[in-house]
Amino acid sequence: MKKFLSMLLLFGGFAYSQNGIPTDYFSNPLNINMVLAGNFGEMRANHFHSGLDIKTEQREGLPVYAPANGYVSRINVQHYGYGKALYILHPNGYTTVYGHLRSFAGDIEKYAKDTQYAKETFEIELFPEKTLLPVKKGDLIAYTGNTGGSGGPHLHFEIRDSSQRPMNPLLFGIEIPDSKKPIVSAVFAYPTGEDAHVNQSQNRTKLRLIKQKDGTYKTESLTAYGKIGFGITTFDQQDGASNKNGSYKINTQFNGTEKFEVLFNKFAFSETRYLNRYTDYNYYETNKSMVQKLFREPNNPLSIITKEDDNGYITVNDSLSSIYTIDVSDFKGNTMQVSIPIEGKKMEILDPKKVEKTADYIYADHATSITKGKFSIYIPANSLYEDTYLDIKDEGDILKFHEDVIPIHSNISITADISNYHESDKDKLYIGRLNYKGLPLYTSTTRNGDKLTAKIRTFGSYTVAIDTTPPTVKPVNFAEGKWISHQNFLKVKITDDLSGISSYRGTINGKFILMEYDYKKDVLTYNFNDNINLETENNFKLIVIDNVGNSATFEAKFFRKHP
Repeated sequence: MKKFLSMLLLFGGFAYSQNGIPTDYFSNPLNINMVLAGNFGEMRANHFHSGLDIKTEQREGLPVYAPANGYVSRINVQHYGYGKALYILHPNGYTTVYGHLRSFAGDIEKYAKDTQYAKETFEIELFPEKTLLPVKKGDLIAYTGNTGGSGGPHLHFEIRDSSQRPMNPLLFGIEIPDSKKPIVSAVFAYPTGEDAHVNQSQNRTKLRLIKQKDGTYKTESLTAYGKIGFGITTFDQQDGASNKNGSYKINTQFNGTEKFEVLFNKFAFSETRYLNRYTDYNYYETNKSMVQKLFREPNNPLSIITKEDDNGYITVNDSLSSIYTIDVSDFKGNTMQVSIPIEGKKMEILDPKKVEKTADYIYADHATSITKGKFSIYIPANSLYEDTYLDIKDEGDILKFHEDVIPIHSNISITADISNYHESDKDKLYIGRLNYKGLPLYTSTTRNGDKLTAKIRTFGSYTVAIDTTPPTVKPVNFAEGKWISHQNFLKVKITDDLSGISSYRGTINGKFILMEYDYKKDVLTYNFNDNINLETENNFKLIVIDNVGNSATFEAKFFRKHP
């Protein structure tokens, strides 16, 4: 890499799309054909995907190249999320992002590792000066990996605008072969209002899809009246992969009039959790299938909704026939259509809207405090998207806080009184959410005297749990008193079955060593190429602390010859 001044060039000659986005500026960051495991905007748990997940042939260590001139503006290394991530700011104002890396390359890797050793920590976030780490198009910047929350080896690649809003990389001329039409697997109708119904029901109604000779779909004719919304379960597949990725555009029409359009070109990170308002959260939690609601409900500010008439709802009148159509398109313009014939008829409602009333009715725009036994709950205003009844019960040390069928947008606080616990145990207590086996999963908990408080964003059952057991530490590829000259790495397995691992620190001969934590495998790894240890006889020491302060210390002696 050369000095930053040497890369300030005039960028005339680049192609631009009609909306001013450069389409011949960024090249492929990998030297392989681009096949996607995930695309821009597809729906994940609690968020929209902000980039492309590029397959790396089930391998780690593929070279990543700078797709354009720029400089490293941010380096972020964390155990979770993007794992090892790199950010490059380009002269045209866009930022490219690379996530789940195995390692950085060259001066970038040295700068990051030097800082990790100086701070004696694996997790770092750095914002280098623009003259420190310049890159030119085609420079080697990193190697692909599987770090952080990655479910398998791949490169997460983003392009962000000058306001750090992720944009669809396909807008920039990045080519992904795609000759397949989107697939539609389910369509639903949602009656809205006291007298609205679909097939004499006021509840969500699944419509039967009938495939037509031309490949499109038509649903069974439905009888309806009043204000109705529709929802769809759909996905797209690109050539060369079987992954179920997201659609690019959904457009609806009612009797030829455009009603609603969703377009996955750009969104802000502040919007992304509103996915839980845009989708049918209840259906997802009970059926594990995402339904996109093709109408805008209150408290849904998503900018991906680019067109709407009456918030996407239709009004079906008595004695009138009508047609509602849904067109689902991918970025290449491959389109699948669903037609829904509707007969307007006001009929007796045989399946009225189901509302389970409880003693606790929450107004979404008001803050609410509730006490149940030893538990106090504080629900800030706008933590919920709409007014609703909540089913809340206490059973001693367990708080049954509704079912996870309603989304929580912002944190709700649960506080537990622990005054009846023995003083020596209080520092070992935490609030945990019970899993399907009835075991508590640690929730970040703070203690103030006899009060434990946790902030939660998921309904379910919570309990006061205790953890008095320290973590366990086991060597993976070495043993006490043995020679390990042939090993390139020192590996240790660390586990904690209750509150979970909080921190760790390793040393050799009293010197800090950088150990990378793979939480998916419960393994800490030290690379001997760091050259921190220069002895033949080495004393290794590792201290591991869990989330309530229990600690385990592991010590071992090993021998190693140096090249």
